Amino acid sequence: MSGALSGLRTLVLNADMQPLSWAPLSVWSWEDAFVAVHQERVVQVKTYEGVMVRSATREYEVPAVVALKNYRKRRKVAFTRYHLFLRDEFTCQYCGRRFAAKELTFDHVIPKSRSGGSRWENIVTACGPDNHRKGNKTPAEAGMRLLRQPFEPTPRQLDAAARRLPAVRGELQRTWMDFLYWESELISTEDCA
Repeated sequence: MSGALSGLRTLVLNADMQPLSWAPLSVWSWEDAFVAVHQERVVQVKTYEGVMVRSATREYEVPAVVALKNYRKRRKVAFTRYHLFLRDEFTCQYCGRRFAAKELTFDHVIPKSRSGGSRWENIVTACGPDNHRKGNKTPAEAGMRLLRQPFEPTPRQLDAAARRLPAVRGELQRTWMDFLYWESELISTEDCA
């Protein structure tokens, strides 16, 4: 197997040509995408330039972007630590500073000991020091203020938050760029001068 194939991934679009998900970005290994294309489960939209895979008798292009044949509607967001941090954009909801995931905790706004449940509307992202300072109190009792009230995000809201993350753009293949940021505001040439 060629070194050119090492680590290649394939962007997966929904049937409407938008990424299936930004949170996390919908990608498959090139091998899984290659099989899906040849089983006609997806449409190959774009291939990697100059990257080929060979069988004993034939050469094949490697898919860079594929699209589902049927539209897949995303209904709900799974209640996970990653999605919670993403909803709050990796920002402590008390001090407003952005942190790496490993430096964050989650905080029950109404403490669990006071019947505060583990649900979207009661948990926020917090840095360790602020979570410790708040302790087993409500924000008001601790003299702290939330930047915004917790809420259950829609898939679209999480995707928008994921697009704003600075690290995301560094992980994207140049080949995918024509298929990402369709909803972004265009910058006029005057703004670039």
